[in-house]
Amino acid sequence: MDGKTLARLGALVFVAVAITATAIEMTRKDDRQNSPATQARPATERDPLDAELARCSGLGEAGPRDPSCLRVWAESRRRFLGQPAPTSAPAGPTTLFPDAPADAAPDGATPAVQAEPAKPEAR
Repeated sequence: MDGKTLARLGALVFVAVAITATAIEMTRKDDRQNSPATQARPATERDPLDAELARCSGLGEAGPRDPSCLRVWAESRRRFLGQPAPTSAPAGPTTLFPDAPADAAPDGATPAVQAEPAKPEAR
């Protein structure tokens, strides 16, 4: 076999492999398009939590101050981590700085003031 014939045979094998690979790839694309993972779910099947998360992400900097967003993010974390649902209602929002004095007490009441212990009188 001379070099010219060997080169033609190699080119023919290369073309055959390229055509086969193209045919396989074209059939795989049809399978992926019809798979349930790539099909969009109807709006009736969507989780309402997803819509609320999208709304909160659109709020920008106001999102972390929105109580509804805080609840939705907590629920999302709970689902992601696989924790059971809480059995009781949360106690209330937590403060970032618990030691800082509050500007106003809830319901407009004045904060409770602790009485100082009596000091001995100087004689």
